[in-house]
Parts: sequence; structure tokens; C-alpha cells
Amino acid sequence: MRARWLLVVLGLLLAGCTSGGGTATDGRITLRFQSLAWQDESVAANKALVKEWNATHPDVKVEYVQGSWDSVHDQLLTSFEGGEAPDIIHDASDDLADFAYGGYLADLRELLPERLKSDIPQRSWQTTTFGDGVFGVPFLQEPRVLIANAKWLKEAGVRIPTPEQPWSWPEFRQITRQLSDGDGDSDGKYGVAWPLKEPVSATLNLSLSAGGQLFHRGAEGKVTIRFEAADQTVPRTIHDQANTDRSASPTTLGSGGSDTLPGFFGGRYAMVPLGFSYRQQIAQQAPKGFEWQVLPAPAGADGLTQGVSPQTLSIAEESQHPGEAAEFIDFMLRPENMVRLALGDWMLPTGTEALKSPSLRTPKDGWATGTALAAHLRSAPAQSVRGYPEWKDKVATPAFQEYYSGAIDLAELRKRLEEDGNLVLARYQR
Repeated sequence: MRARWLLVVLGLLLAGCTSGGGTATDGRITLRFQSLAWQDESVAANKALVKEWNATHPDVKVEYVQGSWDSVHDQLLTSFEGGEAPDIIHDASDDLADFAYGGYLADLRELLPERLKSDIPQRSWQTTTFGDGVFGVPFLQEPRVLIANAKWLKEAGVRIPTPEQPWSWPEFRQITRQLSDGDGDSDGKYGVAWPLKEPVSATLNLSLSAGGQLFHRGAEGKVTIRFEAADQTVPRTIHDQANTDRSASPTTLGSGGSDTLPGFFGGRYAMVPLGFSYRQQIAQQAPKGFEWQVLPAPAGADGLTQGVSPQTLSIAEESQHPGEAAEFIDFMLRPENMVRLALGDWMLPTGTEALKSPSLRTPKDGWATGTALAAHLRSAPAQSVRGYPEWKDKVATPAFQEYYSGAIDLAELRKRLEEDGNLVLARYQR
């Protein structure tokens, strides 16, 4: 009898300690929230909101779990397959397709309140719509902007672009020639430094401004890659700046964004195209007296349009308490809380009400310029394409890197993207 009683107790304990959250013997629910926040301000904002939730919801406790952007895809895949996924999952929309189609994420259409669904524009919801379902709430987004040495541009007498009157891509190329000494030597000064260690998303998202799509979905839903004239505008500009004009530093093409900052502060580069959130590093690290400003990215045939892959909150399909998880997401993304998260990450909220906040419309640190771009942000071209991660890693990344370095020409780039790329996508669409 004693052994049987111990087995019953052990079973109850295990039932109350499931890895994805669960219900304790006293009826109290525990949800696990895996956050990828990493900047100090962002981590503090997320933890503060979890604390506030727990203080006002004694029957539904949320545990904060720290994740990492560097390993999130593989970590989530392992946790899904092992039945150990967190209830609430922080990720990015371009990482959701395989999880959504694989049945690992809950369809949120019937779980989310109307307030949240109507506050976020449909163009943002498209980033998390796969097939007939919605598998994440897009809540933070990051346009690409030009961070410029304000003094350098002023002394050169170039026209300063605004969201109302941006540079065109040809004008941008001409401006970088004007700002560069054109020597191309190790001590030279360059009009721009492109940090393209991860070249694919930057190229594809900026190419939307020129009307580029690259991925084309047919009548039967199958996707094929076509590298057409509109898709070539941005890659050709970057290639020609680095290899023909010598107005772009060739050494930064394999660098990450942070790697370019010492040279930017040191006066080697007049401009660096970066994600909007890099402003935090610049504000913290810029030498005393260094003048910098935020400019909109160049515009093409489709104006300032660019693709984004917003940060998202999803619910695991295996969660025992999807309703409560959705309530927590709704709490996290109230307008005032979305503003706190945006300020913590130095990014833009997707919510219409949050975007109205005066704290996001100040000229200081370029907030007003970024907010003016919000209406032009669209779903990244590869958002719903199955097999995109493999195509990006095995085909597109090496192809763009070689093209930008001058190792291959445009014809070879097109051949690789289309022929090799379509072979990869075909395996995911059988």
C-alpha cells in the first residue's frame, strides 16, 4: 500500500510539472514565456511586465525563460519534438513558417481578442499568416535606415533626404561617390559601409522599394524564384559601389553591423545602412561631440516600401492553457506596454495606438524618422516560403557574398539564385 501511495503522489507531481507549463494540484496555472530580449533595457521591460502580470493574476503565474536569437530555431525544433516547448514563444516572423506548417504552433484566430486584432494593421498580420491560420502576433518591427555622419554630409553640401523626399537608388549611388575619396586604398574614406555578413534579408527587404519580389507563387500555390530587373536594382547598386565606384568599403561586406561602428565613429565611412535598433549602440558608444543622424533608406519605383520580419509572440500547439497564454499576450501588447517594449528594444511597435505615442515621435535619436517609415513596411518577400532557411544558408548567402565581392557577375548570381534555389524549394513543395 505504501508503494502504491508513493506512485500516486509521484504521478501527481509529474503532472503538475510538465515542461511546457501546467496546472498545480491547487489549481494554479503556470505558463512558461521564452523571451529573446537581450539588450538591458529590453530585458528589464519584459521582466517588469511579467512581474506586473503575476502581481495581478494570482491564479496564472508566468515564468520568464531567457532564450537566445543565435540558437532559437534549433532550440525550438528540439523542444517541439521533445514535447518540452514553452507556452508563449518569442521569435521572428521569418522563422515561423516551418513551425506553423509542421503543426507546432497554435492558430491564434479564435484565441486573440478583437482589440488586439484590430489594433495591428493587416499588412503586419500577413507576416504571420501561413495557409489559413495566424500563428504569431507581430509586435515589434525594424526598418532599415541610413545612419549618417551629420557633419560630413553638411560639409559636403549634399541634399539631406527626408521620408517625404528620400534619395532614389541612383541618387544614393551618386551621393556616395561624392562623399568618397574614390582611392579604394586601406586608408581611404568611403561614402558608405555595407555590413553584409548576412546579405540575404537586407537585399530582399530593401529590394521591395524597387518592386522586387523574387519569390512568385503560382495558381497551385507553389513558389518559384525569378531574379528579374526589379530584383537587381539594389544588388547592382551595392556591387557597383564596392567594385566600380569604390565608394563602399570592400572590407565591411563580410562584417556585422556592430563591426562597422568603430570605423564610422573614426571618420572612415559617411553612412552605414543598419537596422533601426542599432541607434541604441550608437547613442551609447559614439564619441563625445560626434554628430549623427537617421536618414530613410533610398526609395525606388515603389517608394519607401521595404520588407520586415517583425518580432512575434506565438503559442505552442501543445500548451495545456492556450486561452490563458493568449490573455498574457494581450496584456503584454496593450498600447502602453507595446510602447515600453519598443523603447526597450529601440524598435517600432506594430500597433496603431502605440505608434501615436509622443515618445516615439521625437526627433531625438531619429525616432520621428523611423515612425514615418512604419506605414511603408510590408511582409518580407520570403515570409511564407517553405524551405527559405535552407535556400538562404546554402544558396543565397554564398551567392550574394561572392557577387558583392566581385567574384561572380550578375548572370552567375541569377543562375545560382534561380536554378539552385528552385531545386531547394521544390523539395519542400512536393
